[in-house]
Amino acid sequence: MTTTSSPSSPATVVLKFGGSSVADVERIHAVADIVAARARAGTRVCVVVSAMGKTTDGLLALARSVSPEPPRRELDMLLSTGERSTAALLTMALCARGTDAISFTGSQAGIITNVAHAGARILEVRPYRVQDELDAGRVVVLAGFQGVSYLKEITTLGRGGSDTTAVALAAALNGDCEIYSDVDGVWTSDPRVVPMAQRIDALSHEEMQELAAAGAKVLNAQAVQFAKAKGIAIFAKKTGDVGAGTVVRRDAPPPVGGVRGVAHRERLHRLRVPFASLSTLVARLEAAHVPMGTVHAVSDGSAEVLVPPEDAHGLDSAVGSVADLRRDDVGAVSLVGQGILEASGLLGAVLATVAAAGVALMGVSTSSFRITVLIAPGPGVAELACRLHDRFVQVDREESAG
Repeated sequence: MTTTSSPSSPATVVLKFGGSSVADVERIHAVADIVAARARAGTRVCVVVSAMGKTTDGLLALARSVSPEPPRRELDMLLSTGERSTAALLTMALCARGTDAISFTGSQAGIITNVAHAGARILEVRPYRVQDELDAGRVVVLAGFQGVSYLKEITTLGRGGSDTTAVALAAALNGDCEIYSDVDGVWTSDPRVVPMAQRIDALSHEEMQELAAAGAKVLNAQAVQFAKAKGIAIFAKKTGDVGAGTVVRRDAPPPVGGVRGVAHRERLHRLRVPFASLSTLVARLEAAHVPMGTVHAVSDGSAEVLVPPEDAHGLDSAVGSVADLRRDDVGAVSLVGQGILEASGLLGAVLATVAAAGVALMGVSTSSFRITVLIAPGPGVAELACRLHDRFVQVDREESAG
């Protein structure tokens, strides 16, 4: 059996709906209408769903009410139930509309991962059962965010992992991938925080990956990396909206002025150790499968490791015995754009803007796609994101005012 559609087969599309799009029964019905319409039009449809609304947060809180540091394996057993519930409910809604559909868990769909619990990576997709159901004319509804390791353990892919599920499945089926959320595509910054933010028509995989890693929530960084490796374009759209959204693809036009967008994280865990202890710290984090962000040197002979808090399960026990560890939290604001450091004077202007805002700088890091400044965590992070966006991102002022 092949893992791609034959040239004579109808087009295949993978539609992913985030938690806000399936947050309650009314919204599940609305998604069912969208999916049923696509199926009636003759498209072979796979749907990947997230857990309803804040279900994952509720399950995490429940886990921590019985254990201050729950085992990552048991977290996977618990958290994977959220997406399974959504998949079953959406399938029921489709069947009630006369649309033949079937739901699958990640393991039933052939999503094979490594053995890292609560942050697994997809190694392979074996979509044989999915293709059989598509060939039979059914809509396949897949519980996102999860798979099964080669040791037959249930695994989850970390926050935003349903995006990765959708992209991986689209690659295996040689289909298109459309990611739906409550935001119309990818914006130059979070429109709920930055009033001047505007939608981006197209951007490169690399830019989207940097924006996602820096805190943009529309797409998952691992999913974008997977799309880049497989040559898949991702279409990010708003649920129920016929607008164009944003396409993330290989060759997008470069940004005007060097800055594509501004992303922020209100809080990151910062771990600082002497160089002599860095290898121990990194080994402990890797052994515990705690995801790491930026690692960089500090002038006092130490090194810093930034850890996103979303998937930092087991962090305390992992680093508790590391010698001379200093730990605090920071906020981060990042400017992202292809060849961002090639823009003459941009880095100096960014630092001058931070100083003029009266914000104490706690660190800075750069790459070919990103300039990141670290400041104190809290509401000041969003305020600085607004200031840097208004200063450095080129937008249509008349359209924004309208």
